[in-house]
Order: sequence, then structure tokens, then C-alpha cells
Amino acid sequence: MISIFVLAVCVALAMLGGALAGSWFQRRLSAKNIGDANDLARRIVEEARKEAQAQKKELLIQGQDELYSQKREMENEYKEQERELKGREKKLQDMSERLEEKLERVTQKEHDILTQEKEQTRKERQLEERAEELAARMDEQERRLQEVSGLTAEEAKSRLFEEIEARTRHEAARMMRLIETEARESADRKAKEIIASAIQRYAGDYVGEQTVTAVTLPNEDMKGRIIGREGRNIHALEAATGVDLIIDDTPETVILSAYSPIRRQVARMALERLIQDGRIHPARIEDIVHKCEQELDAQIREVGEQATFDAGVHGIHADIIRLLGQLKYRTSFTQNVLQHSLEVSALCGMMAAELGMDIKRAKRAGLLHDIGKAVDHEVEGSHALIGADIAKKYGEGKDIIHAIAAHHEDQHPETTLAVLVQAADSLSGARPGARKELLENYVKRLEDLEGIAAAFPGVSKAYAIQAGRELRVMVNPDNVNDDAAYLLCRDIAGKIEENLTYPGQIRVTVIRERRSVSLAK
Repeated sequence: MISIFVLAVCVALAMLGGALAGSWFQRRLSAKNIGDANDLARRIVEEARKEAQAQKKELLIQGQDELYSQKREMENEYKEQERELKGREKKLQDMSERLEEKLERVTQKEHDILTQEKEQTRKERQLEERAEELAARMDEQERRLQEVSGLTAEEAKSRLFEEIEARTRHEAARMMRLIETEARESADRKAKEIIASAIQRYAGDYVGEQTVTAVTLPNEDMKGRIIGREGRNIHALEAATGVDLIIDDTPETVILSAYSPIRRQVARMALERLIQDGRIHPARIEDIVHKCEQELDAQIREVGEQATFDAGVHGIHADIIRLLGQLKYRTSFTQNVLQHSLEVSALCGMMAAELGMDIKRAKRAGLLHDIGKAVDHEVEGSHALIGADIAKKYGEGKDIIHAIAAHHEDQHPETTLAVLVQAADSLSGARPGARKELLENYVKRLEDLEGIAAAFPGVSKAYAIQAGRELRVMVNPDNVNDDAAYLLCRDIAGKIEENLTYPGQIRVTVIRERRSVSLAK
């Protein structure tokens, strides 16, 4: 037991000694590590301090460089501003010198103006004194004139004005006559050359085709077949065509009555075909009328296309071509409107060539000038304005539209082309044999012409000659002098334009003559 205890004590002591030895060794090792760490820390701190100092020096150097650069830039800017200021200062100095020179000139001018004003004032004062003196003399002269003549100032002024007015009218009339005579001689000569050339070059037919309104029957029995049982055939034909059929005592003739020439043509074609076929009943009538309408429509288009080809006008809208074809069945004073349009187109082209104008535009305007007559029985208004609206609708040019609208003075002609179309239209309608007029209207127009001229004072006789194309007026030479005759001629022409409607132009000629008669015995 004692040995075990002793052994245990020995073991415990040994363990205690080991522990103490380990503890001492640990403390020595820790002290050494701490020392090494402190040395490392000092080295790191020393290196960091050196690096910081190096960076500080670099920053200082960079800062100094930047400051030097900024200083140099500021110095350059300062020098530049200084140069600019010196330049402005020099400019201001130059301006100051110029202003001083101007001021000196203005001062001199002001001095001159003051001198002139003083001189002007002196002259005005002298003029006022002279005017007062002259007014006093005029009053004295006027008083003396009144005493001598026995007229007041107002009466003398009125007589003087009357004399001046009469003399002025006389001089004005004389000058107007001279100017217009010279202009007319030149214009008439050139116009006659152009018109004569155009008429000589155009060889159109003198007789236009009339619209047929009567259908000839092979025999009288055909009237009964056309009427049909209880009038059903004639009613069916009238309903299908819109034309009134007049069957009277006229032998072997049926009259077609309708305002539309196209409807009359369809009815004529259908009736002739029914008469030729012999089968006349309502169903057959409707079938024939429908076929005739189709055929006539095709013919109208062909006629319109042929008209554009004959006139040498291309690029016209298809609807306008169809309207041109319809003009074949339209007449004006028995003159076929399509033939008239072709004539106007040809004349326009010829006169345009003489004047150096666009020939194609002139022909186009002449061909389309009466296009409104194709629908004027369906649309209210003048055919010229209707035609202008149609041309505008289908994209014609402004000059063409204006020429169409102005060819009957519905609009004032503003272009040479419009005047050209007017002239060609008058030529085509006024040439001999082109148109016919009722005798009553013709006689009344002549009487109106002579009556208008006879209503003017100083007119002794008036005669309408050349089918109303010219009016000869005889005046009393004791009441109308040469200059008054000239004014009278213009007044009569203006009165005719205001009160009468007529195709073409009317020439007014005033004749003043003095006759001396003596007998030798």
C-alpha cells in the first residue's frame, strides 16, 4: 500500500513538473512570437510610411503640374482677352472718330438748313405779299369786268366751264377717232389676213344635216298596224322611247315629237326597223327599242371618236367623246352642232398657227366649245357655262374651261385663246348658208335695229342691210358734226349690244354728208 501511494505521489509530481515545464516553454514561445509580430508590424508600418511619403510626393508633383498648366491657360486666356479688348478699344476709337466727323457734317448741314429756312421764310413772306397784291388786283379786275360785261362771277364761271367742256369733248372725240382709226387700220388688216387665210384653207360643207322628225310609211295601212288594237302598239312604243307619235291625216307619214334628239333618233330607228320587219306588237317593240338604244350608243361613241380623229385632238375623256357624238343629233338654227364644232376647231387651229399660238390647244378648245349643247335640254343654264362645268369635271385645262365659258360672253374673255374661240364660232355661224332664221324673227330684228338707231337725236334715217349684219345711219349735218358722229356711232353700237341678241357681229356705219344743189338755166 505504501509503495503504491509513493508511486502515485511520484507520478503526480512527475505530471506537475511536466506541466510546469510545458507552461514555461509555452510562455517562452509566446514571448518569441510576440516579438516577431512586433518586428513585422514595425516593418509594415515603416514600409507604409515610406510608401505614403512617396505617394505624397507624387501627388504634390502632379498638383504642381496641374497648377502650372492652369496658370498657363489662364495667362493665355488673359492675353487673348487683352487682345480682344485692345481690338474693341481700337474699333470704339475709330467709331468715335467717325461719329465726330458725322457730327461735324450734321452741324454744318443744320447750319445750312437754318440758313435755307431763313431764306425760305423771307421768300414766303414776299410771295404772300405778292399774292395779296395779286388778289387785290384780281378783285379789281373782276369788278371792272362785271361792270363792263354785266355778268356776275358765277355766270361768267358757268359760261367758261361750258366752253371748256365743249372744247374738251371735241378734242377728246377727235383724238379718240384718230387713235382708233390708226389701231383699226392695223388690227383690221391683220385680222382680215388671218380670217381670210383660215376661211380659204377650210373647205367644210355649207349645208348641215338636220335631225329627222318624220318617218315615211310604205302605205296608209301601216298607220293602223302602228296604232294596234286599242292603241297598245303606239302606247308601248311611246312608253319605251319617251317620244310622242303623231299620226294625223298627213299621207304616209308619222311625226315623232320629243325635245331630246337622242330619243327621237331611237324612236325613228325602232319605227323604221319595225316597219321593215312587219312584226309589230308590244313585246317586239320593247326588244327592238332596246337593241336600237345599244346600237345608237355605239354609233354615238364611234361618231365622237371620229370627230376627235378628224380634229386631231387626242386624250379626251370617254364621257366627253360620247357627248361629242350626241352633238350629231343636235342642231342650232338648222346648223349641225357637231359639224359646227369641227369647223370651229379647224378655224381655231388655222388662226392659232397664224398668231404663233399652241395649235393643239386651240383645236381642243374649238372642238369642245359647244359640248354643253349635248345636255342643255337636261340641265338648267347657258350651254357655255354647262360645257365649262363638264370640261372642269373631266380634268380639262383652265384655259380650255375659260374659253368654253367665255365664247358667248357669259364670262369676260381674259385670254387670247378665248377670243380666238369667239371669233371662230362667229365665223362658222355667220357664213352664208350656215344657219336659217324664222322670217318673223328676222323682220323683227331688223325693225329693232332701225328703231334703236332712229331713237338717237340728229338721226334722219336708218337702214339695216346685209341680212342685219350692218346698220347704216344717216344724220343731219346741221345738228351733228364729225366728232359727234363718231360718238354717236359708238353709242348706237353700245345700245344694240345691250338690247338685242344676235349671232356674230353687227357693223354700225354713221354717214354725215352735206349736199349742195344748184340749177343752171
